[in-house]
Amino acid sequence: MEEDRFGFSFEEEIKQTVQKFERMKKNNERCFFDVIEFETIIDYYIESNNSAKAFEAAALASEQHPHSVSIQLRKAKVLLDKGRAVEALRLLKKLESIEPGNHELFIAKGTAYGILGDIQGAKKMFDQALTLDTDDIENVLFTITSVLQNLNYYEQMIPYMLRLIELEPDFKAHLYDLAYAYEKIEDFDNSIRCYLKYLEEEPYSDSAWYNLGIIYNKLDMHEQAMEAYDYALAINSENTFALFNKGNILSNIEKYAEAIPVYHEYLENEPDSFEAMTYLADCYEKTNDLRLARKYYQEAIELAPDFADPWFGLGVIALNSGNIEDSLLYFRKAVRLDDENPEFWYLLGKAHIAGGEKKAAMRCFREALKHDAYYNEVWIDLGRIVINEKLEEKALPFLELAYKVTGDVPGINYLLSAFFLYAGNTEKSLKHLTSALAIEKEAFNDFMELFPANLFTEDIKSLLKENDIS
Repeated sequence: MEEDRFGFSFEEEIKQTVQKFERMKKNNERCFFDVIEFETIIDYYIESNNSAKAFEAAALASEQHPHSVSIQLRKAKVLLDKGRAVEALRLLKKLESIEPGNHELFIAKGTAYGILGDIQGAKKMFDQALTLDTDDIENVLFTITSVLQNLNYYEQMIPYMLRLIELEPDFKAHLYDLAYAYEKIEDFDNSIRCYLKYLEEEPYSDSAWYNLGIIYNKLDMHEQAMEAYDYALAINSENTFALFNKGNILSNIEKYAEAIPVYHEYLENEPDSFEAMTYLADCYEKTNDLRLARKYYQEAIELAPDFADPWFGLGVIALNSGNIEDSLLYFRKAVRLDDENPEFWYLLGKAHIAGGEKKAAMRCFREALKHDAYYNEVWIDLGRIVINEKLEEKALPFLELAYKVTGDVPGINYLLSAFFLYAGNTEKSLKHLTSALAIEKEAFNDFMELFPANLFTEDIKSLLKENDIS
């Protein structure tokens, strides 16, 4: 740190000025501070994210120096930090009439418009600021991009950032910010390009590798995502988010045995993560190690008894093991904790079927379809119950009523087609089958068991042949 000839540093001067202000407030005294001192105090609190004290200092400074534009400008900035954009704008418009060439005023006005949701007004102010200080245009651009980034206007930020990169090509952090902005607006191709370009210059940035992994994962580029996470972990072994995401990828692509040690490593760093413990239990379940699956589901419940997923996991194990009573207990608990999850309702319905309670199962299936009308497995099981009970014709009025609510989803069209075929109404059967195939013809093979093939008309056979279904 540079010091003056008396050995007195600038930071020490700031510290003493702030301490003097705080002593005054503590002792309820009245002290005079000149404009520069107040600027120092207010800036210190703004940079410390202490908006309450910054506002207090700005208010007192305004009393002592009511005609100081720099003090009033800082007061406006504090108002913006507190979200009081309308008050700030009122003050800034007064200041503009005094110093119309002050670019900071226009940046502050642009910030106010951005807070109020007027992004076009904000851009107009920012563009005006750029015409007023051509000697320091890089800092003006940096301030504008920072404001837009903080307000989540990533799309509007990008043109300013591109201009800033042209002026400061060696400042690599700009490229990172640009990559992040592209990521936020889901322009993943440009985001990947910018991250890779940034990593050419800064290969040891674990955050860049991590962000790159997230994008690759969103694009289902799983191998590239895991490679990016591995780089992030090689650079920073404490990047637990990379570990967690890597485990999730392995689990999602059904490499459960490989996911298990990754989740264990994550839990060594984050032992209270009930989500990771649940996912670990699910991996053990998928690899048929039911003892450890139960163990980790139960540990997850101990950590977070109101988290529905481990209760559901225990229900799946119980149902697959033939323990219907326990499965119903666990699934009901899961549904109580999360009654909008269609899979929970569906498996509760399956448990009721296993227990011979078909009416209860149908109620559960209706709840599942209420939350996800495209859940084909539910429609198929619902169809099985109707056909097994020989209730096809009785079910038709209810399904037609439901059709008016759900619209053209494949499941209900396939069921209506099958049931109308049973009822002998081949015209309506053909109509709904045509709709179902137009939406999701690949699902026909799943629903095929519900159709009485011996009742297929020539028109239905032709329709199936046209859709390459034999």
